[in-house]
Amino acid sequence: SGSSMHSKVRPWALVAGCLLASPANALNMKPILGSSRLSRAGLLGPNRLEPLSMCGILAICDSKVPASDLRLKTLTLQRLIRHRGPDGSGIHISELPNGHSTALAHERLAIVDPLSGNQPLYSHDRSKILTVNGEIYNHLEIKKGLKDQTPFRTASDCEVIVHLYDEVGVEAASKLDGDFAFVIVDEKTGEVYAARDPTGVNSMYIGRGTDGSVWFASEVKPLVAGNCISIETFPPGHYYTSKTGELTRYYNPKWRDVAAANAPLDLPLLRDTFIKAVDKRLMSDVPYGVFLSGGLDSSLVASVITRVRRRRFLERGNPDDLTPLKSFSIGLEGSPDLAAAQKVSEFIGTEHYGFQFTVQEGLDAVSDVIYHLETYDITTIRAGTPMFLLSRKVKAMGIKMVMSGEGADETLAGYLYFHKAPNGTELHEECVRKVDALYQFDCLRANKATMSHGLEVRVPFLDKDMLDACMYLNPDFKLRKAGGKTQFVEKWALRAAFDDADAPWLPPEVLWRQKEQFSDGVGYDWIDGLKAHAGEVISDGDMETASIRFPYNTPLTKEGLYIRQIFHSHFPNNQYGTGVERTVPGGPSVACSTAKAIEWDASWSDP
Repeated sequence: SGSSMHSKVRPWALVAGCLLASPANALNMKPILGSSRLSRAGLLGPNRLEPLSMCGILAICDSKVPASDLRLKTLTLQRLIRHRGPDGSGIHISELPNGHSTALAHERLAIVDPLSGNQPLYSHDRSKILTVNGEIYNHLEIKKGLKDQTPFRTASDCEVIVHLYDEVGVEAASKLDGDFAFVIVDEKTGEVYAARDPTGVNSMYIGRGTDGSVWFASEVKPLVAGNCISIETFPPGHYYTSKTGELTRYYNPKWRDVAAANAPLDLPLLRDTFIKAVDKRLMSDVPYGVFLSGGLDSSLVASVITRVRRRRFLERGNPDDLTPLKSFSIGLEGSPDLAAAQKVSEFIGTEHYGFQFTVQEGLDAVSDVIYHLETYDITTIRAGTPMFLLSRKVKAMGIKMVMSGEGADETLAGYLYFHKAPNGTELHEECVRKVDALYQFDCLRANKATMSHGLEVRVPFLDKDMLDACMYLNPDFKLRKAGGKTQFVEKWALRAAFDDADAPWLPPEVLWRQKEQFSDGVGYDWIDGLKAHAGEVISDGDMETASIRFPYNTPLTKEGLYIRQIFHSHFPNNQYGTGVERTVPGGPSVACSTAKAIEWDASWSDP
């Protein structure tokens, strides 16, 4: 495997950290802090959440399979997502009034206490059952507002979902602030309610069984293995109810219309909203770190974490807030990201680990990456491979959660092709399209590349309030103005919001560093090596028959065909077709653009 290097923080640095006694303790699955110590830290107790967990869910609803057989079938299929939650399993089988059966299964990634806190979760009368993957950041606020103040069975942040549904029905999802994918079944009526978070941070799929049953899962694997006759991605910001059998959009912010994007430039608001988004994602006792590529977005995440925890130490006096934050980067030898990340680490004082990988190691991992990411999108596989390799290293060190910088390029027009935007209106409409598509690309990559190793990722740039702060901003402030005193570089507003000469958040050369794609930043030879390998294993004859074998999203390059063939080896169609290949979007793109944005420059359409 690749070599690694790390630099210890300077002894004077008061920086944020993770509640991790040592990697050995975490790997041995022992509690890191005793309950009394956690209570003193304010992390346990009646008003605090119990150790958070991410996980994998599987639900088979309204099946004609007998309950005993459905249990065995579900137990077998849920193994396929056990990598998402290797610390515990839960299952509940319901026999419905119509004689059918429903199964809810859960694979748990426990943070400290692997002996309790398993799902499914239940309503007060135990008639409604919930399986959920995610965190709810406003759970205490919702809990206080419930009409029924019966004590909860657990301290889980997620239990509030089932009680909220009990009171407000299908409006429950719209009242949640968090990242989630969940399914609720009412045993009395057989009704099913399922929902996914606004931008699709957490993955979710929906399928149909051969007996008419409706399936939900965190990943596509159980649906393929379960011989579903149709498979679709569950769209973010939507809920499903069996009352209508339809998906309904619940997240429909006004900024989707460019006419509503008229907010004046408010740099303090942008800065403070992002700090709060990071802060709320630190509300747990999970051993954590940060992915630090050395680019603007991940560097700001890391810098804000260190300051938030320094402030919390001054407010609460918890010495754990002085434990150095662990930061992680990956790249080929001599890659831009490794050098930039090291510079940021030294500036903000993290305990940094920069891992190197070789092109061959990347090529060896491609098949596993496609299996876990469940996509054949070329850019996603290119960027997902180093992230997959890095996640394995990070998890082996005992870390169970990482912060990451996804989302800023979509909300603040950070991709280089945005330089070609002809006006603010078209720029904003492209930002909306990019946010809408996050669940198919960056969110998918971040969630699945990390969860393939039982590592949780949190993305503060996609916080609901941060989305509003960015997307209501007048898009004219996102346009790049070459040679101007302001807006002379992409994401100028974000950079300017954190440009503080008296107390700098980042080195100036990083704060104003031009955007690099993650797969470029890890080393340009990685993409070249992947293309060259595909050229060796895919023949010209293979390309001639590509449209026959793959009429949907036909691969146009040898790299694309190489990836597509591996995808279908992992996820073959059955006699019904399943449609699994249609869970991956297609269409032309330039530098991560949507097809519409190609119209901005005639040369992009020039064959």
